[in-house]
Amino acid sequence: MTGWFSALKRWWLLQHLADPRFRFMWDPPPADEWVAIDCETTGLDTRRDEIVAIAAVRIRGSCVMCSERLELLVRPERRSVATGSARVHQLRERDLAQGLAAEAAVQALLHFIGSRPLVGYYLEFDVAMIDRVLFPMLGMGLPQPKIEVSALYYDHVNRRRSPHLRHGDIDLRFAAIMTALDLPQRPAHDALDDAVMAALAFVKLNALSDPTRPRRRGPSPSAPAAPGTPPAPAAPGGFGR
Repeated sequence: MTGWFSALKRWWLLQHLADPRFRFMWDPPPADEWVAIDCETTGLDTRRDEIVAIAAVRIRGSCVMCSERLELLVRPERRSVATGSARVHQLRERDLAQGLAAEAAVQALLHFIGSRPLVGYYLEFDVAMIDRVLFPMLGMGLPQPKIEVSALYYDHVNRRRSPHLRHGDIDLRFAAIMTALDLPQRPAHDALDDAVMAALAFVKLNALSDPTRPRRRGPSPSAPAAPGTPPAPAAPGGFGR
């Protein structure tokens, strides 16, 4: 029944797709591949605020493919960058003046993602911001399966607890998750850094949930580091190129 319903839903969505150039999002995804995404915005209101940066990085097997990444600045059209938001992500209006229009940035993101499942931390917010741009273009939002890193971590912690302690309080802050998983932390509130950290957490949690899963190692990440920042140690699963 599930397979029949999924096929029917896919057919219905394709019939109602406003732009057939994006039919590829319903193709079978490449085996064992995902894309971690993150957005920075003018604020936290998904109905009124706008995207100012989008980043994505591909995951292949147990490798975070830092050389296969997307990093875009987006020019907000109607909403100025609030002072508080600029302090968080360090992006001022002058930095975004030459950025892409939101529609062009989202189109580039769709081509980068393809049909791969999406990974992220607080992914619901990023998807809501992207979908608001996408609906006028396609008549629908992102169709790819979505994997929330904090939910994977919550399940991981509960599996390790005694039955009478399960479902108690768990610290789901991003920094707390990275620390608990013994993973390198990059500067927060940078779209690419956040996407890479979500990808690392996903790979580590996959390995912990399935110890028989093959683990490949690669060289250090090719994503640029902040000036004066020493290279982060490779995490289990490693980085790819």
